[in-house]
Amino acid sequence: MFYQYKVNHKKQVGQRIDKYIALNLREFSRSKIIQLIKSSNITVNNNIVDPDYKISLGDHISVNIQLANETPIIGENIELNIVYEDKDLVVINKPAGIVMHPGAGNKSGTIVNALINHCGDEFKFVGDAQRPGIVHRIDKDTSGLVVIAKNDFTHKHLSEQFAAHSIERVYIAVCWNKISPSNGKIKSLLSRSNKNRTKMMSSVSRGKVAITHYKTLENLKNKKNQIVATVLECRLETGRTHQIRVHLTENGNPLIGDRTYGRSPQSKLRSLSESAVQSIKMLPGQALHAQSLGFLHPKKEKILHFQSVMPDYLSKLVNSIKS
Repeated sequence: MFYQYKVNHKKQVGQRIDKYIALNLREFSRSKIIQLIKSSNITVNNNIVDPDYKISLGDHISVNIQLANETPIIGENIELNIVYEDKDLVVINKPAGIVMHPGAGNKSGTIVNALINHCGDEFKFVGDAQRPGIVHRIDKDTSGLVVIAKNDFTHKHLSEQFAAHSIERVYIAVCWNKISPSNGKIKSLLSRSNKNRTKMMSSVSRGKVAITHYKTLENLKNKKNQIVATVLECRLETGRTHQIRVHLTENGNPLIGDRTYGRSPQSKLRSLSESAVQSIKMLPGQALHAQSLGFLHPKKEKILHFQSVMPDYLSKLVNSIKS
């Protein structure tokens, strides 16, 4: 994106260039503007200047928002299930099967591509240019609620809330076996797997602290009255990559449908009805849904709370195991 300005008013003379741009492009933070100036993407009279340059009457100011060495992300007409939206943020109910932002193996067809199309090109420059607007993520094959920032101010404040673990995030999970104890907390250090860099693992010596609080909502029994699976409420105290999936797998309760961390135990499958087996085969991913999301609105300074209904395929899964 390219903007041009001419200083026509005497009252603007002597103003710092970064402040002048901030007043004209209010969707960008002062730090983002300083970054643009230092990377020579803002010039005055075709000359490179410093952020403290004082503007003069008649100055021609050019702003090129496309930062060097960044691959532009293109908006795409992808449907979004928008739960809430205002000028500062948007909350979506993400379906399983779509990734949050472009990356290795996913250059397009992401939530970010959809948001650029929905919000406009200015959205490209909110926060990190390679994952604009994103303050938290849920896995490709996990469904549920996600909040995205639409400006740098909101991005900064939401990021701080996530860093402080003050965001409420509650997931519904359907896992194999009965979990013991029925309610509890799983805490570990999470780091990249030594054997597979696409996976995470718990460690006693390295990684980031990960804490998952869980509560049994329902034990699922087969026709022989044996508990084969459990419906859990998982409340995140931290939000590490694959946290719930790793914690439950290492606890002996892998998520049903998790092709990365847990395979369906054959003994359990043989004890289920044909409809239950088909429900498992039809899952788009792991049986995990981000059901609840709560946070402080950075501008309105009030708590917002959102709930999402469990997808039909998860409801059918639960009901088919019980039938």
